[in-house]
Amino acid sequence: MAEKITVSIIKADVGGLPGHVLVPDEIIEVAKQSLEEAKQSGDIIDYRVLNAGDDLDLIMTHREGVDSTKIHRIAWETFEKATEKAKELKLYGAGQDLLADAFSGNVRGMGPGVAEMEFTERESEPVLAFLMDKTEPGAFNLPIFRMFADPFNTAGLVIDPSMHNGFVFEIWDIYESKRVFMKTPEEIYDILALIGGKSRFVIKRVYPKEGKLPADEPVAVISTEKLYKIAGEYVGKDDPVALVRAQSGLPAVGEVIEAFAFPHLVSGWMRGSHNGPIMPVPFRYSKCTRFDGPPRVIAAGFQLANGKLVGPVDLFDDPAFDYTRQKAMEVAEYMRRHGPFEPHRLPSEDMEYTTLPGVLKKLKERFEDV
Repeated sequence: MAEKITVSIIKADVGGLPGHVLVPDEIIEVAKQSLEEAKQSGDIIDYRVLNAGDDLDLIMTHREGVDSTKIHRIAWETFEKATEKAKELKLYGAGQDLLADAFSGNVRGMGPGVAEMEFTERESEPVLAFLMDKTEPGAFNLPIFRMFADPFNTAGLVIDPSMHNGFVFEIWDIYESKRVFMKTPEEIYDILALIGGKSRFVIKRVYPKEGKLPADEPVAVISTEKLYKIAGEYVGKDDPVALVRAQSGLPAVGEVIEAFAFPHLVSGWMRGSHNGPIMPVPFRYSKCTRFDGPPRVIAAGFQLANGKLVGPVDLFDDPAFDYTRQKAMEVAEYMRRHGPFEPHRLPSEDMEYTTLPGVLKKLKERFEDV
């Protein structure tokens, strides 16, 4: 049997230029040098360093499996080096996602976001990395559902016999730290009942059913770390990432990225406290400026070749997505006109871990019974 490959995205906000806009070239270079050392030593097979807004995204391939102490240590030490440089440059929020003082064997629960999958590399293995900024893990619920369960998005669910049986969704309740496995198409309505509540229920992984692919090897995985759940207070946006495999029994590349042709509303944006549209943008537009946004997503397309990364292709760098971007800005303009009012500002229960409780505490003694 062929040796399995692991693809890992580990990301963190180690400082923005200026404010929360983007990761400067100096930080990118520090990360590249760090991962090049890991590649030369044989710890990883290949790597790419990208950024979504002010988030530093490390994409690595290796044979260590998921949750590897070796790989997570490489990422953590890379973020530490990048943080040192960020402090030297006096970047805003230097090291803000490194919530622990020292590495403890795994970056989960320490601040960085993680999306990893281990699988047997196929004869042709397209892998797409989606990197978001200024939003939450639930922002992936709608597009991932569309990719793997919506026949109006993915024609292969209807006309490709190898996809016709559907997929298995692993859904996490991130409030209760529980998970459930649910099947499509037979449980679609139940799945939607959960994932429509995107601040609590998030898609973590998607698996194939019986067919051309091993049922225990995921075909999509999303980072689900919630920073406020780790820190107990607002420390920044979660800025999720995802990996999606495509073609040959899975949605075609075009079906995967079609799921982002609608700029759906997500939570995050300014101070992690506002709803706004997710805008698919090319790498060069991955800088969040208007009201620290609007939220956005980039897509990096790769082919795997014996664990090596061929690419990336900047998949949203296409005028075919100009309409989506224009629609996103129309929605952003509409939402902004609400100012501090809901539904632009998040509902009160979602503001619990922002800075709003400090304002309410100041006014507490002035309230009187009616």
